Amino acid sequence: MASLIQHLYSFRFGILTFARGWLNNLEVHDYKLADWLCKLIPASCPFEQAIKFWGGNVVHIPPLCKLNPLYEEIVSLRLRALCYLVDECGCDATLYL
Repeated sequence: MASLIQHLYSFRFGILTFARGWLNNLEVHDYKLADWLCKLIPASCPFEQAIKFWGGNVVHIPPLCKLNPLYEEIVSLRLRALCYLVDECGCDATLYL
């Protein structure tokens, strides 16, 4: 049983390592791809919320995106796409914020 758990554990981290490497090595050289990535990946975490009751904050839900094991790679990919759009295509970066 322990070997099965160890095998599943190493399989999971093998997939994460592969996904991290793939995302880090993905190059953006196409306007449509860069535009799609910047529209798809949000600039800030959409899960962060402040619940208000009668004008005062009752509960603050922190950004949960950092729990994603691929968070850094996805944000880096968005930044590379945004840099391509600004530097190579001459687009206005405020359209994607």
